[in-house]
Amino acid sequence: MLTLTFLGVGGAFAKRNFQSNALIEAWSTGPEKQDTPDDTLLIDFGSTGPLALYQLMRQPGFEYLNDNDRINYPSIRRILVTHQHSDHIGGLEELALMNMFVFGNGPDSKHFKPQLISSDAILLNLWDNSLKGGLSAIPERVALLQDYFFILSLHTGAKERGRFQLQKRYEFELFPTDHLRIQHPYDWPSVGTYITDRKTGESVFFSSDTKFDYQAYSRMMQDSKINFHDVQLEGKTGEDAVHALLEELQTMPEDVKKKTYLYHFGDNWDNGKYDFVNEEFKGFAEQHKRYVLFE
Repeated sequence: MLTLTFLGVGGAFAKRNFQSNALIEAWSTGPEKQDTPDDTLLIDFGSTGPLALYQLMRQPGFEYLNDNDRINYPSIRRILVTHQHSDHIGGLEELALMNMFVFGNGPDSKHFKPQLISSDAILLNLWDNSLKGGLSAIPERVALLQDYFFILSLHTGAKERGRFQLQKRYEFELFPTDHLRIQHPYDWPSVGTYITDRKTGESVFFSSDTKFDYQAYSRMMQDSKINFHDVQLEGKTGEDAVHALLEELQTMPEDVKKKTYLYHFGDNWDNGKYDFVNEEFKGFAEQHKRYVLFE
């Protein structure tokens, strides 16, 4: 069994919901029979990630995340980074330092190191442009990214998609997303993931952050059993957009919308104006709800 739980479902600037990071859990029998999953993967860990994970560890069924009222960071075995915005990587510094200095015995000990997974283009810049300032200085020496993480760098391109597996059954395929453009589409690295159960052939689509780009990923969304797509409820289309607008997502085929959850929305999602979403789409995704992706 593979499950997905959103730590939060809000956009980067949302205050009522945490940022849209997700916990993937792989189970041999399922959460009803197991206290702890066989493997875990975070899809991103943003600046509100530690607060969201702290709340999640207090929910029934997530006790394994709780270590004496602190987040049990070694229970997070892997992190997939989809891009470098702070709502997707802002919590990595705390996770890294907690694993090394709180759950370990310092930089020279054999402390727990989770696997850090992303495209080679993202990982190339992640340390120097995002994490180095807070993590490179440790007592008596300078640290590197590999002091905190085991690194899995995957090549992704227009004709090539990086893949990795959990439990030799669930395959995660990274595909490029057109999230933010500097000069032309796809020139700033960001990825989504397409998850396939190799046992049953079923699949799930997870957009991460992207402009509306349905032509690029329509086959994946049509073939999947569940879709998770980021949404911007209000705004203008065009070059300045960095997320799919709700009105754009409404143009997708009816059968695709009926199996698509929307996430990464603003604080006004429940003001009554968007009540139709729960009828036209699968609905708004809920934080701290465990979704079963594959039985």
